[in-house]
Amino acid sequence: MFVYSVRATTIKFFGVICVALAALITLIAFVPTYVSDGTAQTLGNGEVSYDRIKTADDAAAFLRQFGWEVDTTTAQTVEVNMPESFDKVFSGYNELQKRQGLDLSKYTGKTVTRYTFTVSNYKEAEGTVYANVLVYRNRVIGGDLCSADVTGFVSGFEGQM
Repeated sequence: MFVYSVRATTIKFFGVICVALAALITLIAFVPTYVSDGTAQTLGNGEVSYDRIKTADDAAAFLRQFGWEVDTTTAQTVEVNMPESFDKVFSGYNELQKRQGLDLSKYTGKTVTRYTFTVSNYKEAEGTVYANVLVYRNRVIGGDLCSADVTGFVSGFEGQM
């Protein structure tokens, strides 16, 4: 014959476990899921993917999403160390990134990859226009279009200053 006794502490223990499990199920069911910043943003002609950038060709394909034609034969790939704190110039550059939905302040002190291309279809500027794409862990974290001219410009990926 098998006899099992249940004490009040055992019942309380299982009660607490059941309440915690019910609370966890409720949280999973009712808390919305969020896509992290920079995964995809809507552009006039559809969604832009900021993920899966492993090579210069991937970065060039990223820029094509914005309508830019780039010369991949002259692409430069450089490892860049982000500063620990932003000076006045870099803070201004980060404001440009924030206007296009990105933020470099999350990557201070990190080593990122910069892909630089020559843009061939930027009609509003005379001279050479470059596209820079900053990538950290296969994700675009920033970048710009800029003119090599002395009176040049810097703009976001959409070409708006």
